[in-house]
Amino acid sequence: IKRAVELGCNVIDSAINYRFQRSERAIGVALKQMFDAGKASRDEIIVATKGGFFPFDDEPPRDPRAWVIENVIDKGLARPEEIAAGSHCMTPAYLEDQLARSLENLGLETIDVYYVHNPESQLEAVNRDEFGHRLRAAFEFLERAASDGRIGCYGTATWNGYRQQPGSRGYLSLAEVASVAREVGGENNHFRVIQLPHNLAMPEALTLGNQVVEGEHLSLLMAAARVGITVMCSASMFQAKLAQNLPPFVGEALKGLSTDAQRAIQFVRSTPGVTTALVGMSQRTHVDENMGVAAVPPASVEEFFGMFSSEEP
Repeated sequence: IKRAVELGCNVIDSAINYRFQRSERAIGVALKQMFDAGKASRDEIIVATKGGFFPFDDEPPRDPRAWVIENVIDKGLARPEEIAAGSHCMTPAYLEDQLARSLENLGLETIDVYYVHNPESQLEAVNRDEFGHRLRAAFEFLERAASDGRIGCYGTATWNGYRQQPGSRGYLSLAEVASVAREVGGENNHFRVIQLPHNLAMPEALTLGNQVVEGEHLSLLMAAARVGITVMCSASMFQAKLAQNLPPFVGEALKGLSTDAQRAIQFVRSTPGVTTALVGMSQRTHVDENMGVAAVPPASVEEFFGMFSSEEP
């Protein structure tokens, strides 16, 4: 983490359930060490995390069901019917508990971006009307958290929700989600950021016209620009599947880079409408290689869209 920041990384993204809270705690240690040593200041780093899935603590419990009963239901954080697929919850009381834990894990007074993690998971258990009620309640809590300074802003971090066709069970309409935030927080609401996968193998955010804004069918990235929402993209290397063996035309279009891992990241950060390319890194060598992209400007619009006019498949 410290090496990534040293090389120019200024966004650190996590979730309370990543590695059973160990991810947030490792970030908290690294941030404290950097701040104490004067290697970075708080306003130089955007810290994002997520709440929604059950995080457990350090390792999986022997009896997950008993853990949920003891740590969620018996504590009054949610009723059994408010839990989706036995693993997801976004009641205000539960998010309040999770936000407090994340702040402690990270050692911060304010989390810059707090996401409801995969809210579309709820649609596996309830109808859209009930989902709307639950989303509204979650946003009401997050507006309060923003008002008292515990978070800077909030959003939704999704996997499938924004990439599906309308009519699909887990489909999310960005315009409708943003409308809920406006109903709760007015025009100056704190719903500012969304996260979804985008990469060379999963380009739906750019290519699929599945979002409707004021009667017009748009891609997710175009819809976000229209609604005024920042987009951060996960899975830049498709969980390392794009780190090697990319077709030659990608390298011809995305110049100045030496590895396919770098080209995969460059594709994401160069996509019009994308602000941030997120990538998981578990080794220092990966950090050094991936952060090499920071020394190269994003591809121009002509270079980027030149890939799509190639005769290659």
